[in-house]
Amino acid sequence: MERVSTGIEELDRKLNGGYPINKVTLITGMAGSGKTIFGIHFIHKNCLEGRKCLIIATEETPEDILYQARLVGHDLTPYYESGQLVIEDIFENRSEIIEQTRYGFKSETLDIEIPDLVKLIHEGTACLVVDNIGTFALRVSTKKLRDQFDGLNYLVRKKGCTALLIMDESAHDMTHQLAEYSVYGSIRLLVKENSYLGKMERYMYILKMRSTPISPEMSVFDITSEGIKIHESGGESLAE
Repeated sequence: MERVSTGIEELDRKLNGGYPINKVTLITGMAGSGKTIFGIHFIHKNCLEGRKCLIIATEETPEDILYQARLVGHDLTPYYESGQLVIEDIFENRSEIIEQTRYGFKSETLDIEIPDLVKLIHEGTACLVVDNIGTFALRVSTKKLRDQFDGLNYLVRKKGCTALLIMDESAHDMTHQLAEYSVYGSIRLLVKENSYLGKMERYMYILKMRSTPISPEMSVFDITSEGIKIHESGGESLAE
């Protein structure tokens, strides 16, 4: 199966070359676990390789994303300014809607649902990140949510995109982790105490990746000024 680089060398090795092309991978985790940084790595690497990329941002402005990318040594600004990278700013639209609603106004743009995101994918887009899709997942029934995730996965593949859906842990749990069943792959991030070292650390494990032999062990990773550095898996002690 053809792969697209994750932008993280150690993760590419774990996934036999990267994310499966034209498939959807889910990244979940608690606040501060590094979800957005995983998305930045993916977009930066594929911009470097000449692919057209898209970020659909529901919780940050384009300026916030570009600033965060520079902090981890993955400057996206040149690609954004040239148009190779498009950042669709759902965040500011949502903020305006909330403000209008507070004062009694209504807006037709309030009712965006998960499959509607496909309408934002520009022609020729090869790589897509939706951060955070949990924003939309909490607004629909359980049955409708499963149908919407299935529909989104189908439509994204039809568009020829390799996509990362980033979802916060609270939304993932509140929706009974339904997204796991629709996506091709799933990676979970967490922050917990390493009882051996007596300090908090970030962990990653690959919950599933179809057509890919994967290890169930957790890996420790750091977020540095040069991006994410994944260490060798530590075995059962990390999973306790």
